Amino acid sequence: MSADRKPDAPILTAAPAPIDVDAPAPLDVEAPASKSLSHRALICAALAKGESRLAGVLESQDTERTMACLTACGAGFARISEGEYLVQGMANGPVGGPIDSTQGGPLNGEAAADLNVGESGTTCRLLAGVVAAGRGAFRIHGEGRMHQRPLGEPARALAPQGVSFRFEQAQGYPPVTIATSGLPGGEVDVRLEESSQYLSGVLLAAPLARGPMTIAISGSKAVSWPYVSLTLQAMADFGAPAVVEVLADGAFAPVDYASVCSAEPGKLRFRVAPARYQPRTLRVEGDWSNASYFLAAGAVGKRPVRVSGLRADSLQGDRAILDILAAMGAQVDWDADGQAVTVSPRPLAGVHVDMGACPDLVPTVAVAACFASSPTTIVNVAHLRIKESDRLEALATEIAKTGCGTEMFADGLTITPAPLKKGQAVEFATRADHRLVMGPALFALAGLAVSFDNPGCVAKSFPGFWGGFAPIIERQGE
Repeated sequence: MSADRKPDAPILTAAPAPIDVDAPAPLDVEAPASKSLSHRALICAALAKGESRLAGVLESQDTERTMACLTACGAGFARISEGEYLVQGMANGPVGGPIDSTQGGPLNGEAAADLNVGESGTTCRLLAGVVAAGRGAFRIHGEGRMHQRPLGEPARALAPQGVSFRFEQAQGYPPVTIATSGLPGGEVDVRLEESSQYLSGVLLAAPLARGPMTIAISGSKAVSWPYVSLTLQAMADFGAPAVVEVLADGAFAPVDYASVCSAEPGKLRFRVAPARYQPRTLRVEGDWSNASYFLAAGAVGKRPVRVSGLRADSLQGDRAILDILAAMGAQVDWDADGQAVTVSPRPLAGVHVDMGACPDLVPTVAVAACFASSPTTIVNVAHLRIKESDRLEALATEIAKTGCGTEMFADGLTITPAPLKKGQAVEFATRADHRLVMGPALFALAGLAVSFDNPGCVAKSFPGFWGGFAPIIERQGE
């Protein structure tokens, strides 16, 4: 790998692979819209007074939850066509139910704004910050494993701003009622050991504060940093930018947010002035996370796969999938015009990779590792234990069903390949986790008879997955 790799890219080791000049023609796939950017565009448009027009929005269960929650806060959404929406923004930020100023909660007999986030962790964590900048009471609750996923950090970070979080069952976990009179501004700090979305939620809320806000990063480490860059991009796109400052020579100095590839607690902060989000017309770019399954199919199958609709200069951290697959030995080629990228199969070798910045890629890489000739070790992903499932435990258990070796440790796992037996029937338990379907689906390219107990749970983030992936399986022999 080149010495000028961006700091947020994984650390990889692998042997080079020979180039096969006789590769068959690639199979073509269009990347779905970015889920992360769809959430952020919907939120920013909802916070902008006036009408925005969004195109390329990912239509999934998670984004539907975000729109429903924003509607409960006062925004309006009108679907024009697939992925295209008119968004009527809130006049003065989120509006909840009336609050009892003496009790710090909803008035007796009055309902808080009902925010059912379903199983969307992104909706839950982003909106926990956003509604804090509104007025009134908001009740956040969900379904499935959502009430086991932590939400204590926004409560801690926003308590000095006068925001009340009342947890109904376990302290620090939904369901929770948030009562707020808005954010006065000033200094707050956010810990990112569990999720960068806590910070993103506070950032999105900050322009609505009555005074300037300074947001610092505290704690021991910052995970999933590239997603913060996507938040900063969305804020700038809608006219409410944050200023990023880094500590250098004992003083903080502003830098271009796109140049920040990682964050160290205590050495980076954000300054946000009161501002109005501005309505606009915007198209959401393609999703590197969900495209990773097709790109990996090009590496482990018999046919190259060409994926269009992705930006080579994207701030999405999951663009690292190309680096990882190339390090394993796959051939990666961009079209001359940069409009599509092709991944072609080559002999694969194992890698040692830090995936703290791109945890959603772990199921893809863990399954691709089973097609390699040597073990792969994935580290710095302890935060996968609080996803829709304990993804580390789930991957170790499910991959072992194929005969491959798995060893789980505190913040990662090692996969040791074994021969994948054509025709072997394997039923995978999904745990209602969409990525535990889309990743293991790659085993079908080895000839395994793959089935899932809940294949439809891909609708959470990528309803069109099977429509795009099934032809890749069917056309392997062409």
